[in-house]
Amino acid sequence: MNTFEQLRKEHPLFIYHSYELKEQSLTFHFQIDEFHFYPKWEFDRNYMYGHFSCKQLEAAAFSLGMAELVSYWKCACCPTVEIRCGGLSGRQKSWWKKLYFNGLGEFFYRNNIDADFDSFMTIIAPEPEPLPEIHANLKGALVPVGGGKDSVVTLELLKQAGEEITPYIINPRKATTGCVEAAEIPPEKAVCPKRTIDKTLLELNARGWLNGHTPFSAVVAFSALLHGIMLNVRYIVLSNESSANESYVEGKEINHQYSKSTEFEKDFREYCAESFGECPEYFSLLRPLSEWQIARAFVNYPRYFPVFQSCNLGGKTDVWCCNCAKCLYVYILLAAFLDDETLVKIFGENMLEKTELAEMFDGLILDGEDKPFECVGTKNEVRLSLKNALERRRANTPPLLKRFEEHFPNYQPVDLTTFFDENNFVPDRFVKLVKGLAK
Repeated sequence: MNTFEQLRKEHPLFIYHSYELKEQSLTFHFQIDEFHFYPKWEFDRNYMYGHFSCKQLEAAAFSLGMAELVSYWKCACCPTVEIRCGGLSGRQKSWWKKLYFNGLGEFFYRNNIDADFDSFMTIIAPEPEPLPEIHANLKGALVPVGGGKDSVVTLELLKQAGEEITPYIINPRKATTGCVEAAEIPPEKAVCPKRTIDKTLLELNARGWLNGHTPFSAVVAFSALLHGIMLNVRYIVLSNESSANESYVEGKEINHQYSKSTEFEKDFREYCAESFGECPEYFSLLRPLSEWQIARAFVNYPRYFPVFQSCNLGGKTDVWCCNCAKCLYVYILLAAFLDDETLVKIFGENMLEKTELAEMFDGLILDGEDKPFECVGTKNEVRLSLKNALERRRANTPPLLKRFEEHFPNYQPVDLTTFFDENNFVPDRFVKLVKGLAK
C-alpha cells in the first residue's frame, strides 16, 4: 500500500469546522482526526468599517476557507470533506471539486497518485442559505501585486486609463512594496494582509505526510474578493497572460498555473455571479497577451529594474537566485530586449553563461521535454526570445545561446508581435489599451 492509500485509509475525514471573521483578522479551523489547523489572515487596518456581519462578506470569508482547506487536505487526501460552517449547493460542490482536482494535477503527478475525479473526494455540506439582494456603489480597482514584471505592466496600463488603483499585497516584501513605490502610488493606498500557515501542517510534512503544489492563485482570488467587498471596489484586476493555459507535461492535462488559467477565470467569475450577487468584477487585464509581449512592454519602465523580483526561491530575501527555472526564464525573456550589462545589474550574473542549467534550459525549449514546474510561458515564447537574444549577441555568443542554435540551427520563430487572444474577459473600456501592446 502506497503512502496515498495508507493515509486515506487511516484518515478518512477532513472537517472544515469554522471561520471567525473579526474587524482585523480571519481565522479558520480545520481538522484531521487529532490534528487541528488554525490558519489565519491578519488585516493591516479595519477595512470593514463596522460592517463585518454583512452576509456577503461572511459568504466571501467562508469561501476563502474553502480555497485554503485544500492545502491542509492534501497532506492526507482524506476521502470525505465535511463542511460544518456553511452551505454548498450540488453545483457549488462540483465547482470546488473541479478546482481541487485540476489545481492538484501537479501534486498528483509528482507524488505518483492515480486520482480520478469521482472518487478522490466527496464533499458533504448542507444547502446554502440565499443571500439578500445586494446593491453596491463600486469604484476603483484592486490589483494583486506579486513583485514581478506582469503586475508592473498592469499597474502602468491602469494608470494610463486613469483608474483609481488599490494595490493588493499578501505578506508584503521589498519587491512588492518597491513596485508600488516605483508606480508612484502612495504606500498607504496598498492593502497588505498577512497570511499565516498553521505550523501543524509543516510538522506533518516533515513526518512524511503528502506535500506538493496547490492552486494558490485561487486563494489570491478569494482573498482579493473578500477585500474587494470590504472596500467596495469595482474591479479585481489580475495579470495572468494567455500562456498560463498551457499543460506542463506532454500528453497530459497538468498545468502548474491552473488557477491562473482562462478556464479558472471563467469559472471564478461564474461562481461569484451565482454566489455573491453584485460584487467586484474579477478579470485578467493581460489575458489577451503573450509573455513575450508583456516583457517587451515591461522593458519600457526601467525604474522598476532595481526592485522587481519574481524568483520563488529568493523571494524571502528579495534576490534572484539565478539557479532556478523561473530566474532563467525571466532572464531569457528580458535578454530579447536588454543588453548583458543591464541584465547583470538586475540579476547579479549572466545566466546565459551558466552551462550547469543546460537540462533546465532544454525543458524550456524542447518538444518532448516536460516544462519546469514554475510559472513559465510557452516554448514558442522562449524560442522567440532566444532568437531575439541571439541576434543581439552574434559578436559574443554565450554558451546557452550556442546550445539553442545547435538545437534549432535554422529556427524561424512564431511571430508574436500582434498576438491577441480573443478568449478574455477584459472590459471594453480597457481593450484598446491592451491592444496597444499587440502591435
